[in-house]
Amino acid sequence: MDPGLLAEEIVACKERGKLPKAVVTVDLYGQCVDYDPVLAICAEHEIPVVEDAAEALGATYKGRAAGSFGAMGVFSFNGNKIITTSGGGMLVSDNQAWIDRARYLSTQARDPVQHYQHSTVGYNYRLSNLLAAVGRGQLRALDDRVASRRSNNAFYRRELADWPGIEFMPEADFGQATFWLTCITIDPAKFGADREQVRVHLESHNIESRPVWKPMHLQPVFADFRVRGGAVSARLFEYGLSLPSGSSLDSTDLARILGALSSVPGRI
Repeated sequence: MDPGLLAEEIVACKERGKLPKAVVTVDLYGQCVDYDPVLAICAEHEIPVVEDAAEALGATYKGRAAGSFGAMGVFSFNGNKIITTSGGGMLVSDNQAWIDRARYLSTQARDPVQHYQHSTVGYNYRLSNLLAAVGRGQLRALDDRVASRRSNNAFYRRELADWPGIEFMPEADFGQATFWLTCITIDPAKFGADREQVRVHLESHNIESRPVWKPMHLQPVFADFRVRGGAVSARLFEYGLSLPSGSSLDSTDLARILGALSSVPGRI
């Protein structure tokens, strides 16, 4: 998140007479946002920050855990995350009233009476007790899983260090990333093949990779919305690839992935 653009957008909203109700930050690919300037800007205008830490469980910013910076923090336990309950997630906050309200809405908003009665529309968003127990058990192995993801990232950086046209997502010096996904950009002019050609080649070897996330402003559902910035994320989407990054990858798996990358047609 660019603090300069954020400040400009808040000022523009203020001039239109409508400040944002909240600012949502996204801790992407296992790395935290640079929170100090973002929190300072939002505090100046009394705008709460909601931290989307879905991809960053186990990461830190200046020694503090991801998910603890906003008025609320949100985690995901989807099947592709560093720990999983097969779905669902977790909401954290120091505001007890908000947590109580979230629990109420997530458990069908049932009124506190003996019969089933609803004065508010609610949802069935809670995890089952069994799946919650699975998640709690996996939390004990979180440090080991972070170490595995970081080891995968170190392997790729070491083995691909001299490959032309390959650049890695940097690790910011203000914290420790989990490298939930190891992401690279591929310059086709220097590498000899573009991101999609590499992805298709890996797929032909039964190795899954995928483009980095498509930016929200390029999603068809938001085609008519106003956009500020976006050029950097659009460029990353054009050239970016997420390599296999699972915590269970072993040396044999990584060697097979490297072999497939080495045989990409056209690679210089």
